[in-house]
Amino acid sequence: MNPAPNLFLIGPMGAGKTTIGKRVADQLQLPFHDLDHVIEAHTGATIPLIFELEGEAGFRRRECASLAEMTALRGIVLATGGGAVLDAHNRELLATRGFIVYLETAVDVQLARLARDRKRPLLAAPDRHERLEQMAALRNPLYRSIADMTIVSEHEHAGHVAADLYQRLQQEWRRTSASAAA
Repeated sequence: MNPAPNLFLIGPMGAGKTTIGKRVADQLQLPFHDLDHVIEAHTGATIPLIFELEGEAGFRRRECASLAEMTALRGIVLATGGGAVLDAHNRELLATRGFIVYLETAVDVQLARLARDRKRPLLAAPDRHERLEQMAALRNPLYRSIADMTIVSEHEHAGHVAADLYQRLQQEWRRTSASAAA
């Protein structure tokens, strides 16, 4: 059991981090934040535009800064971007400042969920399946390495996954006070 004031959701794109995170945050009566939305609010630009102007490296710098800011808060639910775990410092911040739930999702499920999505820069590839497989090979071990809990987010409705997650959190997450010293 990892006592922590925050709940962090990690996993690949299409895993349902935002949808499930909002539902669980409501049940926990905690504010919800999506890291990509935080980055867009700070920059006044969309994620695709940031990628276009600054490349992935520029986006990752902004992601690191926003993650450091958000993980310093207490008493929140945060949905990270799928690639946030690529940076070792980000993994350390997540692991030391919150309870981490990995929403595990198969590549075929991601493909189905993201079939109409044309806004994600990292999916702009000739073979989306191959691209997602490459990302999974690199990222899945990183997700697993820091996760306090893993939930399979594949075939069920997001509401069912959120309800299951909430029940498991009641048993496995010792939530510390949001007002306690960091």
